[in-house]
Amino acid sequence: MRTNSSKSHSPHFSKSNRTKLAATALLAAAALTLTACGDDGKKPVADVSVETDSGKAATVLDQPYEKPNLVLTDTHGKKYDLREETKGKPTLVYFGYTHCPDVCPLTMNNIAVAKKALPKADQDKLKVVFVTTDPDRDTPAELGKWLKGVDADFVGLTGDFATIQAGARQLAISIEPSKKDKKGKIVSMHGTQVFAFSPKTDAGYVIYSDKATAVDYTKDLPKLLKGQNP
Repeated sequence: MRTNSSKSHSPHFSKSNRTKLAATALLAAAALTLTACGDDGKKPVADVSVETDSGKAATVLDQPYEKPNLVLTDTHGKKYDLREETKGKPTLVYFGYTHCPDVCPLTMNNIAVAKKALPKADQDKLKVVFVTTDPDRDTPAELGKWLKGVDADFVGLTGDFATIQAGARQLAISIEPSKKDKKGKIVSMHGTQVFAFSPKTDAGYVIYSDKATAVDYTKDLPKLLKGQNP
């Protein structure tokens, strides 16, 4: 996410970075490079990104990540075990928050657009999980209301911040507690990667940066649904 006063970006990943060394270096950099999100009290609707596909949206990992051992609360107030609920299903996981003014809604809307391009049967197979990095404000009801405006079938999870942070760390995603800046605006710092988990192995084998467009996801989702490399 970005504030008006300053911008920081997650590293741009490419399909050519497939070696273990390169992937590890990229993820280490991503873990240290957080994006600042500013809250001006407004929640503009993000425009869907339809830029021409660059061919460099995804990084395919030689050494996939295990799905986080993360148990939180969904938008219905019920316990949600990420591993159990998404076992054997193609899954996208993203850590963000509903008060984000730009990247979070843009990313989720891009995925929603790509999902709608799939046949209905494939849409039903895909699991998209949005884990809040701002649980103090993102209650189950707030998450549900926000996601309804994106895709009502997306899963929203909230809970204890320490638990969420620990789950993100399992994917080398860094997040920090929301805080007020000098102007009194709430700022959140977190990584903006989207992890794709294979329905065959349940491992996270593909990472998307915040540069990924709706076109990128539309092209890649049919392969991700089969556990194939994009």
